[in-house]
Amino acid sequence: MTDAPYIRPDMKAFIDALAAMGGPTMAEMTLEEARASYIALHGMADRPARDLAVIRDLSCPGPAGDIPLRLYDAREMRQPGPVVMFFHGGGFVIGDLNTHHALCTELAALLDLPVVAVHYARAPEAPFPAAILDCEAGARWVAGSPEALGRAATGIVTIGDSAGGNAAVVVSQLLGADPAAVPVVLQVPIFPLVADAEGSGSMAAFSEGFLLTADTMGFFDAAYGADRSDPRGFPILADHSTAPPTIVVTASLDPIRDSGRAYAKALVDAGRDCLFLEMRGVTHSFTNLRAAVPSTQADVERIVAAMTFMLGNPA
Repeated sequence: MTDAPYIRPDMKAFIDALAAMGGPTMAEMTLEEARASYIALHGMADRPARDLAVIRDLSCPGPAGDIPLRLYDAREMRQPGPVVMFFHGGGFVIGDLNTHHALCTELAALLDLPVVAVHYARAPEAPFPAAILDCEAGARWVAGSPEALGRAATGIVTIGDSAGGNAAVVVSQLLGADPAAVPVVLQVPIFPLVADAEGSGSMAAFSEGFLLTADTMGFFDAAYGADRSDPRGFPILADHSTAPPTIVVTASLDPIRDSGRAYAKALVDAGRDCLFLEMRGVTHSFTNLRAAVPSTQADVERIVAAMTFMLGNPA
């Protein structure tokens, strides 16, 4: 008999409160209901957005039309420097610019860097690899459009949570193979799906009762339809010998935790710079639960501190 996994008191209180509310699972909802539920969860559980000098909606050309972007900056004007590309989570199905708005304001304020969030085309209307192609197009546009952006990028930082963590890795791989106007200087996949999680120990241990469930993962997988032999779907399949400096962040109670662990190991095995952070006692999506689970604010601040360190101490 194994011991029960450690769970923080505030995390347990939130999980218990969600269980008491009842209602259908995401896999039982219509697509519209699932998207509305995700917006409502983040609106209820996350801290309010910060006030910033610049919060501006933009767009850039994409393979299937204009791609909505949102620029966040704590400064009205700034000198050339790194620009952070943020790719939102939601299984490539349910997230948007608004679900991660508060988190993006937090990152821009704490990092003191411009953040550009990308609202990629979502499945099932636009299945794999449409989202990735939009994320890549957004990063290339930011890298090479200082006049339109109002900021000159000297390097790109790719970051995202969950599906967005997958995109952060894939975009850096694509820009490594076919360079943009400036390089990717850091990638930060947060509780990412980088390797297939089916059959993993973490999926078996946390498939129910820890926010993200195996059924929800199946719902996302069916809608997105990623090719399991294509590195754009599962980027652990790619060559990691030229990967940029990386911060891999996982949550100890996450069914896809082992995917992030496997990616960190692959980077270390390839001899690349990798800083690994596992936030203990919390679930998937902890970055957007900072009001309901107050201890997770410190987790976000740890991620930012690691990013500041890595950017200030390049290899």
